[in-house]
Amino acid sequence: MRVRVQVMLKEGVLDPQGEAVRHALGALGFEGVAGVRQGKLIEIDLAATDRAAAEVEVRAMCDRLLANTVIETYRIELVE
Repeated sequence: MRVRVQVMLKEGVLDPQGEAVRHALGALGFEGVAGVRQGKLIEIDLAATDRAAAEVEVRAMCDRLLANTVIETYRIELVE
């Protein structure tokens, strides 16, 4: 089973990479970009076949390693 985890900084947390991208877009002539938030996408292939068990396992992975839950949020998508 393939799982996608999207990790983003929480609203209100300074995003220096997003700000750098916003600035670079302006320098390239893309005007009107008011803000950019940058995150990460993680794809995981699991041997699990039970969707509920897979989601529980991936939530544990996120809470323990993949996301810093103090400043980041995550969204899990079960693909297969």
